[in-house]
Formats: sequence, C-alpha cells, structure tokens
Amino acid sequence: MSNLEINLGGLKMKNPVTTASGTFGFGPEYAPYIDLNQLGAIVVKGTTLEPRKGNATPRIAETPSGILNCIGLQNPGVDYFIEKSLPYLKEYDTPVIVNISGNSVEDYAEITRRLSQADGVGALEVNISCPNVKQGGMVFGTSCTAAADVIRVVREYTTLPLIAKLSPNVTNIVEIAQAVVEAGADALALINTLLGMTIDIHKRKPVLGNIMGGLSGPAIRPVAVRMVWQVAQAVDKPILGMGGIMNADDAIEFILAGATAVAVGTANFVNPRATMDVLEGIKQYMEKYGVNDINDLVGAAWK
Repeated sequence: MSNLEINLGGLKMKNPVTTASGTFGFGPEYAPYIDLNQLGAIVVKGTTLEPRKGNATPRIAETPSGILNCIGLQNPGVDYFIEKSLPYLKEYDTPVIVNISGNSVEDYAEITRRLSQADGVGALEVNISCPNVKQGGMVFGTSCTAAADVIRVVREYTTLPLIAKLSPNVTNIVEIAQAVVEAGADALALINTLLGMTIDIHKRKPVLGNIMGGLSGPAIRPVAVRMVWQVAQAVDKPILGMGGIMNADDAIEFILAGATAVAVGTANFVNPRATMDVLEGIKQYMEKYGVNDINDLVGAAWK
C-alpha cells in the first residue's frame, strides 16, 4: 500500500488533503456528507479575538470560473470556538488547524495565547491578509516587515506548528515567504484569494456590499500554481497549496509544483464530497504510476 502520510511543518497528517478556511465551517456542516476522520486535517473558519458580524450584504458574487466573497470574517470569536466547536472536533481522529486573524499585532498575540492553552488545536494558520488598523489599513501580508512582525509575535506565544497564509496581492511572493520563514513560520499556505470586483451593469453599481472581495475558484489556479512553484524553490519549508482545486488532477498539479499538502476550498460549495473525491483520485494516480510515497511527488516537476 502506498504511503500518504505527510508532515506539514511539524503537523503529522494521515494524507495531504485538507480544507481551505472559510469554505468548511467548523466541521459539523460537512459531517453529513463525508467522514471527517478521512481528512488529513480540518482547517476551520477564520477566527478572531472578538465575535464579528461581517460585512454588509451581498457578500457573494459568482464570476466566470470562480466566486467573489466579502464575508468579512464573520465568526463567533475565539472563546466560543474553544468552548463550543473544539470539543466536537476533538471527537475525530483528525488534526485541527485554526485559521486566525487580527487587526493588530496585539490581536494576534492574544488569540494565539488562548488557543495555545486549549486542548485539541493541532496547528495555527496565520492569516496575514488582514488590514493593520494601526498602520492606516495597510494589509499585513503586503509588507515583508509587517508580515514578519505578525509571525514573530505568534511564534513567541506558541509552540504549535505555525503556518503563514500568504496574500497573492503582492509584487514578489518569494520575498514575503522568505520574511515569514525568517520570523519563525514552520510552513506556508498559499494562496489566499485575489482581490477583485464585479459591477452590475443594469444598476450601475458594484455587486458586493463591500465593493471589492476575494476571488477564488478555478480562475485563480494558474496563479496559485505559479506562486507555489516559485516559493517552493526559494524556501526550505513545506507548503500547503490551494487556489481553485476542484479535483484530484488539480491537487496533483500543486504537489508536483512543490506543495506538500493541498486544501480544497470553493469546490466544497459545488460538491460537498470534493475532499474525498480528491483523496481517492490521488490514490488512483499513485497506483497508476507506481508511486509508493506521496512525498516523492512533492516538487517532482522541477527537481
């Protein structure tokens, strides 16, 4: 039997397939459709220090080969997650990766402190695609210095595996990746959504309540694969690849580009069993080509 086990920056996973934050809720939402025990890990919905109501509606707009969203990190807050969601997730034999966000370095420090004291958290995925309210709304992830500042403070407050989720809305993704690795990241997740917008030509107004939103889905996959390819050759850390993965072929493309694991996101909205289909397809691919260890495929397109 082929080996599917991988190590994502210290987080051991039974297979490389996980979920993209914001597309899988906190787990129970998809439990009627798949066995959560079969996932390599569960990445839960973005969590903040305080509860958030999110942005004004409409929050979702379909686009050719993708969707735009401006949810605005609606979530019940870290304390609710620890008290209500984590006990449910602990019933499964699947590590939990908590995606965290904040508007200041202090926010990241406090949410990290609380989650590090909670039983059942396997790793932290640090979303640095957030506006720094103390710096005029500049997004943390678009500056090497600001991105490193966040990762450095999270590193100080936790011994959990630390995954830095990078924004693609930058000129040089490699520079950002190198900065967060130097600051203490154990692994990298890329890519987050691309900034976009759409306009209703009949109303002559932006469709989204927040005007702009994050573009996800198959439309962004070539950009994501390119960034994984570039970063994988520049930094010696495992990568969680994502961005438009709809099937096993897409996932394998990311792995060949240099991703150790993959996250299925928008596909979950189209097919609740997408993660299981991707996993099964990876197994079939390995059998077809006589691959005994999934790790042998990581970066095979350039090694």
